[in-house]
Amino acid sequence: MRFEDVSLKQLSDTEWEIPRSGGMLVPGLVFASREMMEDIVRDQALRQVINVAHLPGILSRSIGMPDIHWGYGFPIGGVAAMDVDEGVISPGGVGYDINCGVRLMRSNLTVADLRPRLPELVAALHREVPSGVGSTGFVRLSAKDMEKVLSEGTRWALSRGFASAEDVERTESGGRYPGADPDAVSDFAKKRGTDQLGTLGAGNHFLEVDEVEEVFFPEAAEAFGLFRGQAVFFIHSGSRGLGYQVCDDYLDVMGAYMRKERLSVPDRQLACAHIASGEGKRYLSALAAAANYAFNNRQLLGHQTRETVLKTLSISPRDAGIRVVYDVGHNNAKFERYEVDGKLRNVLVHRKGATRAFPPEHPEIPPEYREVGQPVFIPGDMGRSSFVLAGAPGAMQRSFGSTCHGAGRRLSRKAAVQSLRGRSVFDEMAKRNVLVACTSRRVLAEEIPEAYKEVGSVVDVVDRAGIARKVARLKPVAVVKG
Repeated sequence: MRFEDVSLKQLSDTEWEIPRSGGMLVPGLVFASREMMEDIVRDQALRQVINVAHLPGILSRSIGMPDIHWGYGFPIGGVAAMDVDEGVISPGGVGYDINCGVRLMRSNLTVADLRPRLPELVAALHREVPSGVGSTGFVRLSAKDMEKVLSEGTRWALSRGFASAEDVERTESGGRYPGADPDAVSDFAKKRGTDQLGTLGAGNHFLEVDEVEEVFFPEAAEAFGLFRGQAVFFIHSGSRGLGYQVCDDYLDVMGAYMRKERLSVPDRQLACAHIASGEGKRYLSALAAAANYAFNNRQLLGHQTRETVLKTLSISPRDAGIRVVYDVGHNNAKFERYEVDGKLRNVLVHRKGATRAFPPEHPEIPPEYREVGQPVFIPGDMGRSSFVLAGAPGAMQRSFGSTCHGAGRRLSRKAAVQSLRGRSVFDEMAKRNVLVACTSRRVLAEEIPEAYKEVGSVVDVVDRAGIARKVARLKPVAVVKG
């Protein structure tokens, strides 16, 4: 198969190599089936995989996941690990929504229990959990609070009664990125984040009630507390305007650094600085602070969801049994340790629309999940399915501990809206037995199911490739969107 003037080498039924050529420092590696690859070659995301392979200090390979599609600089569904001495950090390799991610909360309830009161519950969740562009949360942060949110992560939420110790333990990195420095975040970014904590935002962000429809890996499902017919709550959001502004601010910083150092990359959207430079270190400090804001954002969204369910159903916390399964980001850059060319090395892993997927026995996994692997959540679309996976050993060997993050778009937002003319999303979702509440009908139109790849085919690839293992399939029964 060819992409532009490049012959793609099929390594297996799930892996494709883009051979090293020109200024590429490493080859590209894309996880995809043949059918998916035939679509992927029509997108410029493969050109972005090639461009990333030019970045100074990149190690082993520039990686694309099966949900790959075009993004800012890096492809969405892109992974790149950098040498900490010679390598660079690129804001485009993290994205504008720093530490955007997913939280799954399980319950003792079944969807059959909820059905009679589901319309009432969805209306309450839409009312009590702020969503949409410009929405504001139920807390107002003082300057001192903001400093703690940025530096302490979810320990701030714990100190304010919005989190339990278990919530914090079941969040990636214990809900706090190391090295965060609030002073590295601009006043304007802090201002944008002051009243947005605890808000979903818009676009593809959502709060869903899902039913556990099928279990594939019973031991992992049991460890995660999942069973067939169960009602679970799925939250997808990120660092809102604060994270966006951090990215925007540092793209300017990186541009100036590259001019000063005469550093050249194939695409200006890959603006970067050496990790060891002052500019690189300061961006990493700001990134960590924005990531901590995102952890707190999802924590408050989870808190508000839990409180709303209890109040609406007039049910006790014990009977509801709503507990965090895990919270994991998919837009970040983290220092981790891998074997590279036969040696254990500290590297900086960029994940842009890719999820950390540590295998069984990894010390960073909560003890209760250590025998089965780290929980990984792969949202599909609001009309079909989503998946719970567990990290697998192949991720450490071939994808720097990473897997996909979603289904991946197959239609642009504009194309999705155009394809909907004359149709009603609400009617079509009702036929699928899915209740929908939304703030913006246009955003809802942009998120129609056919705008995305079928997520089952995406997770089949990573399961067969051995980088993540299917645990359970979730079916949406109610969706709240911005």
